[in-house]
Amino acid sequence: MSAQLIDGKAIAADVRRSVGERVAELKESGIQPCLAVMLVGENPASRVYVGMKQRAADEVGIRTVDERLSPDTSQEDILAILEDWNADPGVHGILVQLPLPDQIDERTVMERIRPEKDVDGFHPINVGRMTSGDPDAFRPCTPAGVQVMLEHIGYDPSGRHAVIVGRSNIVGRPMAAILSQKGPYANATVTMAHSRTADLGAITRQAELLIVAVGRPESVTADMVSEGTVVVDVGVNRVDDPSRPKGYRLVGDVAFDEVAEKASWITPVPGGVGPMTIAMLLSNTATAAARLGGA
Repeated sequence: MSAQLIDGKAIAADVRRSVGERVAELKESGIQPCLAVMLVGENPASRVYVGMKQRAADEVGIRTVDERLSPDTSQEDILAILEDWNADPGVHGILVQLPLPDQIDERTVMERIRPEKDVDGFHPINVGRMTSGDPDAFRPCTPAGVQVMLEHIGYDPSGRHAVIVGRSNIVGRPMAAILSQKGPYANATVTMAHSRTADLGAITRQAELLIVAVGRPESVTADMVSEGTVVVDVGVNRVDDPSRPKGYRLVGDVAFDEVAEKASWITPVPGGVGPMTIAMLLSNTATAAARLGGA
């Protein structure tokens, strides 16, 4: 079997077109959606991600406010900026790019963002509402994007066994909550595995839907996947490759070439889940603007 590709770029483009239409309607009613973005430090990957998010926002008509801070910025200064954004009726979404420097407590920063403006879906209030099945809660962008991808390919996980490899608060845990809930493109039986799972292959071979977000390059191999599995690779890893002009290449957490011979559907890296994460951020920002208006 040779897997069909789940084209994250194409699906994300559809989502972004829809967001652009929603933004245009909001502007006609006098609301200019705005996303405030904070980057602390000089992490190269973070700078790239922030730039991509800002360009995508601009393309759909969302205004961005850009706050770039030095790596030695104090936590007090960061919290003061967040309070200003919380109180500003012209700011609808707030994004603090992670990771933060060591002197900053990420939990304190995330909890200071007003839940109604937490378009990343990381605030404990949004996490709790999402976990309890509230459809109006902001969902973390990556797992929300995975669910949209499944819908676009017509794969309903209801009644199926989904195995998630990875237990992060950004992907693994919310993904398990979303897929196990009552609702469209959910109702799955979910198993969560991780880096400490004994005999990981014995678990992943049970999967009809396998979602991998463990942060280890090409760690899921063909012998760990059953025929016909739908495979979603959330990982993005840089590995050395002297044959490439930049000296490296990007790979996922799944050994793509060999697993694609057994899977029914599979996401590529890059071009799979990544574009969906940004698209869902834009969608959440438009939703926040619609709810908050200019108040």
